[in-house]
Amino acid sequence: MYNLIEKRYWFFGLSLLIIIPGLIAMGISLAKFGAPWRLSIDFTGGAIMELRFEQKVVPGEIYNIFLNSGYGDTTVQTTLDEKTVLIRSKPLDEKAKAELQAKLREKFGPFEELRYESVGPAVGKEVTRAATIAVIAASFVILGFIVFAFRKVPNAFRYGVCAIIAMIHDVLVATGLFSIAGLVLGWEVDALFITALLTVIGFSVQDTIVVFDRIRENTPKRRGEPFEIIVTRSLLETLHRSLVTQLNAIFVLIAVLLFGGATMKQFVAVLLVGLISGTYSSICNAVPLLVVWENKEIPKLINRIFKRQPQAA
Repeated sequence: MYNLIEKRYWFFGLSLLIIIPGLIAMGISLAKFGAPWRLSIDFTGGAIMELRFEQKVVPGEIYNIFLNSGYGDTTVQTTLDEKTVLIRSKPLDEKAKAELQAKLREKFGPFEELRYESVGPAVGKEVTRAATIAVIAASFVILGFIVFAFRKVPNAFRYGVCAIIAMIHDVLVATGLFSIAGLVLGWEVDALFITALLTVIGFSVQDTIVVFDRIRENTPKRRGEPFEIIVTRSLLETLHRSLVTQLNAIFVLIAVLLFGGATMKQFVAVLLVGLISGTYSSICNAVPLLVVWENKEIPKLINRIFKRQPQAA
C-alpha cells in the first residue's frame, strides 16, 4: 500500500510556495489600492457599462476617452471577439453618461448597450460587511457541523479544525492568485467573486468530509493499526471518487473559461482555482494534518528547527 501521507511535509511546502506569492501580492495591493485586491464598484461605488460594437475596438482608445473626460480610474475589458466591452468607472450622472456614449459612438460607430448599473458607496460598504459576515459564519457552521457529525470519533474537534485549515488554505490560494491577477491583468473583486469564494469553501469542505468519513468508518474496524496506516488506507479508498468527481467539474469550468463571456471569466477563474486547490488540500493538507496532530509532530518539528535536544531524565 502506497503511503501518500509520508510525503506530508512536501505537500505543506508546496502549499506555502503557492500561498506566499499571493500574500505578497495582497500586501502590494494593500499599499497601492488600500485593499488586498482591486475593488470593483460593488464595493467602492461607481458605474458599469457593457457595450457591443459593430466593429472591433481597442480598450486603450476607449480608456483614453474616459481619461480625457476626467474619469482616470476607469477600467476597460473586451471579450475574445474584441467587440463587446465592459467598462467600469466612478459614478456617472445621466448627462455624463450621455456625453461619454456620444464620444464612443463618434469614435467607434453605433453600439448596443447590454448593461448599465450604478452603485453608490453605501451599497458597496453593505456588500463588504455582508461578505465578511458570510465567510466568518460559514467557517463557524462548518466547524460545528463536523464536530457534531464526528462526535463518536476520538478527538472530533481535530477533524473540524483540520477542515477549517484546509478551507483557509483554499481561500488564500484563490484570493492570492486573484490579487496577482489584479496587479497584472487589472481584475477587480466584485459580488460574483464573493459568490465564487463561498462556492469554493463548499467544495473544499465537501471533499474533506468524504475522506474524514471513511476514516471514521475504518477507525473501529482497524483497531490495533497505527493511525497513519488507517488514514492512508481511507485516503486511497476515496481517492478515485474524489479525483473523478472534481475532474468532471474542472473540465466544464475550463470550457466555460475559454469560451464564456467577459463578465463570467473572473467568476469561473476563481471557481476553477478554488476547485483545484480544494481537491489538493483535502488530500494533501487536511488529512496529513490529522496525522501530524495525532503523532504530536509539531513540538518535535520545533525542537528540530531550533536544534533543541531533549533533556536527560
